[in-house]
Amino acid sequence: MSISIKTPDEIEKMRAAGRLAAEVLEMIEPHIKAGVTTAEIDQICHDYIVARNAYPAPLNYHGFPKSVCTSLNHVVCHGIPNEKPLKDGDIMNLDVTVKLDGYHGDTSKMFVVGKPSILAERLIRVTQESLYQAIKMVRPGIRTGDFAAVIQKHAEGHGYSIVREYCGHGIGAVFHEEPQILHYGTPGTGDVLEAGMCFTIEPMVNAGKRHTKLMKDGWTVLTKDRSLSAQWEHTLLVTETGVEVLTLRNDEDLPRVIEHAAAS
Repeated sequence: MSISIKTPDEIEKMRAAGRLAAEVLEMIEPHIKAGVTTAEIDQICHDYIVARNAYPAPLNYHGFPKSVCTSLNHVVCHGIPNEKPLKDGDIMNLDVTVKLDGYHGDTSKMFVVGKPSILAERLIRVTQESLYQAIKMVRPGIRTGDFAAVIQKHAEGHGYSIVREYCGHGIGAVFHEEPQILHYGTPGTGDVLEAGMCFTIEPMVNAGKRHTKLMKDGWTVLTKDRSLSAQWEHTLLVTETGVEVLTLRNDEDLPRVIEHAAAS
């Protein structure tokens, strides 16, 4: 499958889908507290999405049983919401993908229940910094390896490791399309970015070693050494002069549109 360049009409639909996905994460924030189950969080997100004439893309995707992914503590990604209540000190990645008017918006955010440990707080911050550093580089003419190397350098520079088995992806009318977006690599390698491309960057960073294991449910991915893991994700549009963050939330100190003087 080749990389799709979005038309102006498709870009408008991607903006709407991205905005809705971001709204879900903003809406759910007050509900995330000790004693609430991830199944309850899933249901609230599901109801919010379908009430807006959209569909939660993970639901029944290759058999995934829920509408969002809730990945707690040493769960790297694809955690299945369940009946276990959240407890003080838990950290959780909530991954939301909506399909609105035929197009997808995909984003995730780290939430903390009560007060996090210093280790957890630092891991969450460094992971978000690595995403932001990558986003600020995106523009036509650079390669995916250019920003992947920056993500890897920032995370590893703080003593953390990058998960390698899972990556970001192109996105549009299809949930996962080309290109694959690695979060580690070498500058000057990978696909060249072009205006009109849409893709996610979603680094998964472990406090311990990078190795993961898949649970018997076929979805839940854990750190092999049971160390904490964090992840942040945005859906991006490559513009003529830089990047537009399609899933930007109101709580973020990041411009929605980042322009560069001239594309390299």
